Amino acid sequence: MQNKKPSTKRRRLKSHVLISILIVCLFTVIVALPTLIVVPFIDPGGMERTATAMEQEKEIKETASVAVEVSRTASNTVETVPLETYVTRVVASEMPADFELEALKAQAVAARTYVVRYMEDHQAEKPEAIEVSDSTSDQVYKNEEELRQAWGKDYEEKMSKLTEAVEGTSGEIIMYDGEPITPSFFSTSNGYTENAEDYWENPLPYLKSVESPWDEQSPKFEDQKVIVIEEAEKLLGVAIDPNKPPGELKRNSSQRVAEVEIGGKKFTGREIREKLGLKSTDFTLSMKDNHLIFQTKGYGHGVGMSQYGANGMAAEGKSYKDILTYYYKDTEINKLPAEGAKLVSK
Repeated sequence: MQNKKPSTKRRRLKSHVLISILIVCLFTVIVALPTLIVVPFIDPGGMERTATAMEQEKEIKETASVAVEVSRTASNTVETVPLETYVTRVVASEMPADFELEALKAQAVAARTYVVRYMEDHQAEKPEAIEVSDSTSDQVYKNEEELRQAWGKDYEEKMSKLTEAVEGTSGEIIMYDGEPITPSFFSTSNGYTENAEDYWENPLPYLKSVESPWDEQSPKFEDQKVIVIEEAEKLLGVAIDPNKPPGELKRNSSQRVAEVEIGGKKFTGREIREKLGLKSTDFTLSMKDNHLIFQTKGYGHGVGMSQYGANGMAAEGKSYKDILTYYYKDTEINKLPAEGAKLVSK
């Protein structure tokens, strides 16, 4: 078979095809070139951070839908506020705003945990409206007007710091064995926190005594209370012989008074503290000139997180999670589960 020379028409067609291919290739390079230049400079964590931001936004929306009804003791009214607003105002009312930021964060998580646990515990008995008290029977709460009055010109500065603490822990609660805990807290320890069963009789595995040496720096670490014997007799319901010294003080492992005999009757340290208005159950007792003299160490019931202890830990560089897991044994800090948010927002 003989080879034939291509015709002029076929050669022109072939040239047109080659030119078209070159044009397509050139266009592809032009389009792709910016991407090839930019891609190596994209932050590999950018997509991850974007996803994290979206998750945080979702969590904020979920907790924002939770409302807390606060029973105002003085006015006999009810205030309804978003959960995170409630937490901010509780922290403002329960802990000094000049405390370390990490201590304030710890208080925020404890306050949030308390109200979530409270609402879940009371959901069955009063599902239509769960009210939490604004007093120490639950958590102290002051609204914006009250805080502005208390802080005056410092309101904006203090509220900014507290808001940072609350937003920095948004939606976080303390959990033990998959459930929100009862996060009791108090002002100042005597150097040790108290076992729950030694004050309230009911043991809780996460409320165990731990050392808290930072509290010695608290202005509330020591106190004295002097009571006229006649007044003490009324409060205790006993007859006290001023010539007979009080009985021996029996102490527990945290050096608080477990039992004492006064006027022939035995009392627990808690009973003496509450009946006579002492600041702590760690006390000494003496008599002089028809008076009972109590020297106390610490301020509060002593169970759970010490606020001055938390501030001391924060000053040493500990995080709010370090603080919480120290005072609440074997617990975890987790985000409020979506089902939990739905439950308490009903």
